[in-house]
Amino acid sequence: MNMGNQLYELRKSKNLSQEEVAEKLHVTRQTISKWETNQSVPDLDKIVPLCELYEIETDALLRGNFSKKEKEEFSINSIQREKAKVISISFFLYFLSIIWIIMSELIENMNENIQVGVFLLICAIPTVYLIYKLMLFPKEEKKTKRYEEIDKIISLAFITIYLLISFLTNAWEVTWIIWLIYVIFIAIIHTILDLKGESNEK
Repeated sequence: MNMGNQLYELRKSKNLSQEEVAEKLHVTRQTISKWETNQSVPDLDKIVPLCELYEIETDALLRGNFSKKEKEEFSINSIQREKAKVISISFFLYFLSIIWIIMSELIENMNENIQVGVFLLICAIPTVYLIYKLMLFPKEEKKTKRYEEIDKIISLAFITIYLLISFLTNAWEVTWIIWLIYVIFIAIIHTILDLKGESNEK
């Protein structure tokens, strides 16, 4: 693999755009494009920053001697970092929705419809973001089969809990929040399984 292809693959694995890389390296987007299409090569003073950005050794970039195992590990680490970021942002927004409910209760004459509407909006943003991002992550066939069995059990448990609480309280307009918890719970379980799998492989 030539340097241009390597730089392209490394950038994609980091989920960075050419503009973002250009900004970090203090060059133009056109320069990044030329590097990735082998129209030019990075100046010597840009090699080290490139390697630091992509978290690789300079020798690996200059010689192009990535082993198959190194490529797989790099890809897995990038995906794990992205998953951690997605889950962290989603959790933050869910906590923000709880803070909103607490704060809005302290405001006198707060319209209940506005209170609930803002709460639902704040909850909707991380839910859509979390689902969208998780669907973009590549799934390994072995992991997918393992996840399917666990997901079936968890889904059945949450359906039972949802129906039970909803029928007992008759608060259907509130109990849908259980499904937000379900999405977060599934993401956490998958992340734990991924980390456990990596630990066993090592």
